[in-house]
Amino acid sequence: MATTKKIFITGADGFIGSHLAARLVGEGHSVRALCQYNSFGYKGWLEDIDPKMTNNMDIRHGDVRDGDFMDDLVKGCDVIFHLAALIAIPFSYHSPRSYIDTNVTGTLNMLQAARRHNIESFIQTSTSEVYGTAQFVPITEKHPLQGQSPYSASKIAADQIAYSFFTSFQTPVTIIRPFNTYGPRQSTRAIIPTIITQLARGERNLKLGALSPTRDFNFIDDTVAGFVNTLRADNINGETINLGSNYEISIGDTVKAIARAYGTDVTVTTENKRLRPENSEVERLWACNAKARELLNWIPEYAGLDGFEKGLQKTITWFIDDTNLAKYKEQSYSI
Repeated sequence: MATTKKIFITGADGFIGSHLAARLVGEGHSVRALCQYNSFGYKGWLEDIDPKMTNNMDIRHGDVRDGDFMDDLVKGCDVIFHLAALIAIPFSYHSPRSYIDTNVTGTLNMLQAARRHNIESFIQTSTSEVYGTAQFVPITEKHPLQGQSPYSASKIAADQIAYSFFTSFQTPVTIIRPFNTYGPRQSTRAIIPTIITQLARGERNLKLGALSPTRDFNFIDDTVAGFVNTLRADNINGETINLGSNYEISIGDTVKAIARAYGTDVTVTTENKRLRPENSEVERLWACNAKARELLNWIPEYAGLDGFEKGLQKTITWFIDDTNLAKYKEQSYSI
C-alpha cells in the first residue's frame, strides 16, 4: 500500500468523487472533501455512503470558482484529485459560459493553489468527450482533440491549462481521462441510469435519444481503481492516461444488454429533445488502455461483454432498491 496522504478531492459530492472519497478513506488516507456550497448543508452523494466513511472525512462546502477559498483549502494537502465540473452536455448548449466559469476558471484556481502550496501530485480529471467522434480506434492518448460540444471544449481547455502548468511551472500534473463511467449513484444525464430508471418504474417503451453511437463503458470500481493507482505510480507527471475498458458497444446494444439483465423485453421511442445537434454528437468512442496498464498497472476488472454485463447487474441491483430509486425523477426529461 502507498504511504498515506492528505488528499483534497474537489467534486467529492458527485458520482465518481463520492466513490473515490470512500475508497481513499478505506485505504487509510486523510481526505478533505469539497462539496458544492448550498444553504442546506447538503453533501450530495456523500449523504449516501457509510457514515463510518464520512465521519472520517474533512467535508467542506465551497465552489472551485472561488480561488481565494480554494487556496485556503489546499493548504496542508499532499495530493489534489480535481473532479469538480459541470458535466451535463445538453445544458452546455444552453449555458456555455457556466462551463467556462466552472470547468476552465475553476481548474485554473485549483492549479494556482497547487503551485503556491507545492502539492506533490495534481490529478486532473478529463473525459473521453474531448476526443469527439473517433478518427481511429482504439483511441490512444495521441488522438486529436475535438470540441464537439461546449462541454467538451471546456474540458479540452481545462486539460490544456493543466498541462501548461506542468510544462511552464513543473507543477506535478497528471491528466486522467476516463471513458464513460457507469454504476450506482450516477445521474440520469447518462444513458445507463436513464434506461434502468425507466425500466424500474415499469416502462417498457423507453424514451431515448440516438441509438447508433458507440461507447466504451467503464464500471465505477474500475475508474476509481485507476485514480487510486496514480498514488502508487512513478514517473507519470505530465502524462495523459486513458481509463477505458477497451470494449465498444452501441447505445442500441446497451439497451438490449440492460433489458436482458433486467429480464424483460423493451421497445424504444426516439425523442428529438434527447438528440444532440447533428455535428455535436460523438458517434464513436473506444479506448486504448495500454498506457494505463503500463504506467498505472491498471487492468479493468469489468472488461469485455462479460465484464460489462457483470457491472450492469450490480448497477441494476442498486437502482431498483426503492430507497435509491426514489432519488430519481425519470418521468420527465430535463437538461
